Amino acid sequence: MPTVILLGPQRFTRTLSEAAARAGIAGRFASVTAGWQEREAEDLELHEHLGERTGNLSLYARTEDAFERDPALARAHRERQEKLRELQALYRIRLGHAQAALRELAGRESDPELLDEERTSALAAIRALDARHLERVAEIHRRFESALRPRARPALARHRAAVERQLERSEAVLVAGGHVPVLLNRLRLFGFAELVGQRPVCAWSGGAMAMTERVVLFHHSPPQGYGNTEVLEAGLGLVRGLVVFPHARRRLLLDDARRMELLARRFAPAECLTLEDGAWLIDRDGTRESGPGLARLGTDGRVAPLAAA
Repeated sequence: MPTVILLGPQRFTRTLSEAAARAGIAGRFASVTAGWQEREAEDLELHEHLGERTGNLSLYARTEDAFERDPALARAHRERQEKLRELQALYRIRLGHAQAALRELAGRESDPELLDEERTSALAAIRALDARHLERVAEIHRRFESALRPRARPALARHRAAVERQLERSEAVLVAGGHVPVLLNRLRLFGFAELVGQRPVCAWSGGAMAMTERVVLFHHSPPQGYGNTEVLEAGLGLVRGLVVFPHARRRLLLDDARRMELLARRFAPAECLTLEDGAWLIDRDGTRESGPGLARLGTDGRVAPLAAA
């Protein structure tokens, strides 16, 4: 597994250069900003922050070009995305009811001997629903890969070869955030994990989420009402045993101990970590070095800052 540096949002507090130097990266970077979609090429600030040592892999633009040259691939890809969106909507319906039941049980006063088992069972039902959703999403991906073999198709193979050549001149890879489903989609389409090999990866915000085993979407106070935390799909798995929450102070009710407890228990045994502005974590094959701005959600409901190395 490559060394992976997970960082908090970089828009206001940039720690990327410092964390990369701490990990011993001194050469050129290949960057992925596909989550920015049409703004993919607007990476001048990132380029300057790293001493003009970056080159954009342009995965979003390359994909759009491949789709234009290969209508069958574009059509199959669009159909897959429609299935994934519909599956997410169906999962969201079931999750909403399961979460509502758990909330009602959490606030109920009753005989502890009776109530505790019901609360545990309600949480287990959500965990089972999450696991089944991940399985169904993975099956949709498998069918697409088996039927299309996208990386073997000339339109995409040509771009992938160009990306490989660019990576040969790069010591490490950067993965920015943005629209997480789009970012994950492009990373999978190009076989990112295979392309990277043992090169270090620096990823922040949505990019950090994509590096883990399980991508979780969250917002406890959205404009439309109560926000249910939902599983999107499996990430690339370059970092194991973590679920990460960038922008946690703005998107999670960290003072709600009961909610934090249920969140941590839902995804256990994985650790739930917040990635605030300025945060960084270096993962070297499971051995971790942490900087400031990291906190762990505990199964006791507490949010405990991690000591910086």
